[in-house]
Amino acid sequence: MKKMSNVENKTIQNVISEKLRSVKEVITSIAATEGAGFQIRRPFPTRTLSYVDPFLLLDHMAPVDLGPGEAKGAPDHPHRGFETVTYMLEGQFEHRDSAGNRGVIGPGDVQWMTAGGGVVHSEMPGEDLSKNGGRLHGFQIWVNLPACDKMMKPRYQDIPSSKIPVVVSDDGKIQVKVIAGKSMGQEAVIDTRTPITYLHVQLKPGAKLVQEMPAEFNTIAYVVEGRGNFGTEGVEAHTDQLVLFEHDGGSISLEASKDESLSVLILGGLPLNEPVARYGPFVMNTEAQIVEAMRDYQNGRMGVIE
Repeated sequence: MKKMSNVENKTIQNVISEKLRSVKEVITSIAATEGAGFQIRRPFPTRTLSYVDPFLLLDHMAPVDLGPGEAKGAPDHPHRGFETVTYMLEGQFEHRDSAGNRGVIGPGDVQWMTAGGGVVHSEMPGEDLSKNGGRLHGFQIWVNLPACDKMMKPRYQDIPSSKIPVVVSDDGKIQVKVIAGKSMGQEAVIDTRTPITYLHVQLKPGAKLVQEMPAEFNTIAYVVEGRGNFGTEGVEAHTDQLVLFEHDGGSISLEASKDESLSVLILGGLPLNEPVARYGPFVMNTEAQIVEAMRDYQNGRMGVIE
């Protein structure tokens, strides 16, 4: 865990503070059901916000305490044309796929799965969670792939929490887990197909972070827990709300309320600016490619999970 001095942090903020973005919109998540019936909170896609290029979906498996046998997951299902990024905060999921890959994602772990040309995948509660119950909390984000990579060979990046960089300010009021991209001088270990920033930021009451972000990036912040102020105007947002930033600057600012800690996911990405055709677990560029994906899956060309 790397620490950055207040002097270094202040210097960075002074350099980039003139390019802060304002807030375009604050969106409240809706309740939805996924997989075999587990409950989620979803800021997009919805009727009001389809996607934030290159991000196609953000699902929050809000914290829930489950009894023995109550945990549910997502049984065998296909993917093509995009990436799924699973970040667990509490509980465990076991994943398997049609290529014979298998593993367990636990608290703080990240799985960055590039579905590419197609894979059949399952995400089910870990054995202990299924048998004994427990607390479940996590996120899944879908990241679009550019047209040139949509049919690439599937790959996994399973990164345990211990290998994901965490940087803490010298006064201990700011902690950033760097899943993708960089923050406060620390770079991620995960490789992405397009430029992406994915951070889990935790601020103690009254703490403020100015996060550098390329001006070209579409940038959002999702409040995991707490209440805070965002952007040049200090727009307030709270738990289960998404902050969508304008393109009137580069860096973004977020500040925890004076009496409450703030936990936030920050996502920024270079937009692909390509046509999007999507149907369930398939995201391509044309409707014809969606039909082809459906046929390939129905004919077993994406394999089966043994």
